[in-house]
Amino acid sequence: MNSIRYIYWQDDDMWLGYLEEYPDYQTQGETFEELQENLKDIYADLTSSAIPNVKHVGELQLA
Repeated sequence: MNSIRYIYWQDDDMWLGYLEEYPDYQTQGETFEELQENLKDIYADLTSSAIPNVKHVGELQLA
């Protein structure tokens, strides 16, 4: 099973979050479970080229 890290928080009665690798694309849900489903959906869109010009996070190794 594949996994991906995400950042999430609760704001009043809504759950908000984004995928760690794609911080520009936030989503929300009325429940924590709905947020997780929405994160899965946005991941599918981001990785299938359904969303153009996707920004990525990279990491440089410094000497």
